[in-house]
Amino acid sequence: MMTLTVNGKAMKVDVDPDTPILWVLRDNLGMSGTKFGCGMALCGACTVHLDGQPIRSCSTPVSQAADKKITTIESMSASRVGKAVQAAWVKNDVPQCGYCQSGQIMSAVALLAANKSPSDKDIDSAMAGNVCRCGTYNQIRAAIKDAAANLSA
Repeated sequence: MMTLTVNGKAMKVDVDPDTPILWVLRDNLGMSGTKFGCGMALCGACTVHLDGQPIRSCSTPVSQAADKKITTIESMSASRVGKAVQAAWVKNDVPQCGYCQSGQIMSAVALLAANKSPSDKDIDSAMAGNVCRCGTYNQIRAAIKDAAANLSA
């Protein structure tokens, strides 16, 4: 039995320490916002934050989350940066099929939490691990810039 801190709440789970965080979130805790994409940490659909840093939950064992804070898409509206990113996503019509969006938003929030005024290069670097099959990369960049502008206003 291990206790995880997920979105600010202590949660007990009885899982093998090698179980990927993704499956603990989805199967054990019933949190379906984090998506399975490739299972090899290549697409970014499964991105969550571990102590504020974006990680690929499909390949990170739950044992690495001991004594750390996991933040998922379900709690993004609770933070100022998360709210700004979600509003910018809607304003810029980013979602198409929507499958990658939770991972995209998690990466964008981590970027803006660390860098309030990212350059195009900063955005490209932070978002490089997130694949959008619908090709909404221009809208994603515009949304990140809008969110940054709203955060600095």
